[in-house]
Amino acid sequence: MESASSKAERTRRYIIEKTAGVFNTKGFAGTSLSDITEATGLTKGSIYGNFESKEAVAVAVFDHNHAQVVKEVTRQMEKAAGYYEKLMVYAQTYSRFVRNNYPEGGCPILNTAVEADDTNGLLKQRAAAAVLGWKKNIELLIRGGVTAGEFKQGIDAAQLALSIIALIEGGIMIARVTDSPRHLHKVLKTVEWILNGIRL
Repeated sequence: MESASSKAERTRRYIIEKTAGVFNTKGFAGTSLSDITEATGLTKGSIYGNFESKEAVAVAVFDHNHAQVVKEVTRQMEKAAGYYEKLMVYAQTYSRFVRNNYPEGGCPILNTAVEADDTNGLLKQRAAAAVLGWKKNIELLIRGGVTAGEFKQGIDAAQLALSIIALIEGGIMIARVTDSPRHLHKVLKTVEWILNGIRL
């Protein structure tokens, strides 16, 4: 027989998965309680029996969507041979995300950062932590490439990491607002050009 705690966890996971695309498409402010109950088929009482607020659902959803992105990037990186190839995974994977609208609604970091900047401190913190974690991972790959003799010495890893993130996220934004994935492709070619420029 299923325990109450495991049933509650299963329900929470169900709510997160069913509302992941809703929050990522409509945003925190644009997602209503009726959107959540409609997506899940659950009552208001069931939602608030598992989450203390709409914000709590939104935070859990952001964590879920971000984890899906990280999982796919990690999976692709495991196939990459060297540090250059690992860094190129970011460009290639995000390009695929835009073409396939994955996760539903687009990049959760970009969506959350833009909306939550002035409206929701907790979601802003989550998005900031995601960006800083991404920056740290890129820096580690750059430094690893320098140590392995793949990249030139004297690279400012922090500057390069932030530039790569800015290009990718900016490219996604431009592609979405213009309904033209080709614009993202052009931006990602710039990422490739930059990475080729640091190779030995």
